[in-house]
Amino acid sequence: MEKGKGRAIDIVRELAEPLCDELGLFLWDVRFEKEGANWYLRIFIDKDGGIDMDDCEALHRPLEKKIDEVDPIPQSYIFEVGSCGLARELKRPEHFEVCIGDPLRIRFIRPQNGEKEVIRTLADYDKEVDKNLITVVDDDGVETKINLADVAFVKLYDDGDLFA
Repeated sequence: MEKGKGRAIDIVRELAEPLCDELGLFLWDVRFEKEGANWYLRIFIDKDGGIDMDDCEALHRPLEKKIDEVDPIPQSYIFEVGSCGLARELKRPEHFEVCIGDPLRIRFIRPQNGEKEVIRTLADYDKEVDKNLITVVDDDGVETKINLADVAFVKLYDDGDLFA
């Protein structure tokens, strides 16, 4: 991560959260990433029942104005607001908290018990005890604790998106 990039994301998150609350939106993620020659500042949102273009536009305009006023990112970038999607990645504690009971697709860095990837239901995430452990349940009801340090990613499982 480039110097200052993490702080810029934190500032944008701080600017976006109250606007999302006002609009009845859930701020899923803020990313500042480079693709090719361009940098992108991406805001991912959600709400009960899903979002549409009107929701994205309703957040885009006031948030862009606030970001321009604070100017936390020195280089030029393309600003986007969009849906976090059905197969969204879980990264932050609040992601795991709101997804308890949901099926997850978990890809390990190295195979665990002979498996590189599993589909399991999220049973528990206790941010107070250990932020790196989740408890999942397989189809037979067997609980397993998974250390997040051992996973490449955790995404909500969308059965149409198994190999994405």
